Amino acid sequence: MEVKKVLWPTDFSSNAEKALDYVTSLSEKYQTEVHVLYVIPELAQHESWYGEFEQSHIRKIQEWEEQTAKKRLDQVCNNYLKGCRLYVKHVAAGDPAEEILKLIDEEKIDMVVMASHGQKGHFHFGSVAEKVVKNSPVPVVTIPIGPRA
Repeated sequence: MEVKKVLWPTDFSSNAEKALDYVTSLSEKYQTEVHVLYVIPELAQHESWYGEFEQSHIRKIQEWEEQTAKKRLDQVCNNYLKGCRLYVKHVAAGDPAEEILKLIDEEKIDMVVMASHGQKGHFHFGSVAEKVVKNSPVPVVTIPIGPRA
């Protein structure tokens, strides 16, 4: 198997960062591209908002989320992935597992490296990680986050 493209999905949590050592090691060893993906949760997934929002207000929130995500991806890539030959940043909106699977297909990703739990890591095995592992056409390496305090 030849590994040319590695995907690291992140929710910017400390749990997601635990996969970084593996991502950078693979990148350095195999001179791979590293694709970094952050998925913005859909506003429709939120519980009821207080008051009513016009579509323009929702658009402003989404634009702010996207700009913030791009800045954070820049920080992650500059601070942690300097050794990578090439990194490509992606921001998507929607269901994280679905967006990860879509990007695997669109970018012809060879391997996914992700933490077993993300920001909402209170389950035994993260629901996003589980969906990706069960449905991915490529190998998925899940990094355990260790015992919870």
